Amino acid sequence: MNKTVRFLLIFMSVVIIALAVGLYYFFIKGTENASAKPTVDKMVKNSVEIPEITTNLLNGDYIRISFTIQTDGKKAKEELEKRNFQVENVIIKKLSGLEAKDLEGTEGKVKLENDLKESLSESMEEGKIIQVYITSTIIQ
Repeated sequence: MNKTVRFLLIFMSVVIIALAVGLYYFFIKGTENASAKPTVDKMVKNSVEIPEITTNLLNGDYIRISFTIQTDGKKAKEELEKRNFQVENVIIKKLSGLEAKDLEGTEGKVKLENDLKESLSESMEEGKIIQVYITSTIIQ
């Protein structure tokens, strides 16, 4: 075998190994990092606080409630902050169709959080809403 052919074989072997290692890190390690839970600092950094809202419920009771909405990134957070008036509108409309008994217990609160997440996600153009958290609630 002459030197040129041997050089080409070694070069091609190195390229194939480098490509295999690169694909491994891209597909295997990349998906491990993507599926990892965000740190609490990142969650806070990408969350929007919705100040206390007071409104009527369907049965005439009043509710005072506040939320924190977690997004998947900076752009989603910025968009959600700009849409604050829409967020409050969606929350008030949702609450006005509920009675106090609909919000009783863990199950009622989790349902409200999930319903709001779904409704608010529909208007998002940048990123997505990860979770809606009720941070305080009083029903009278």
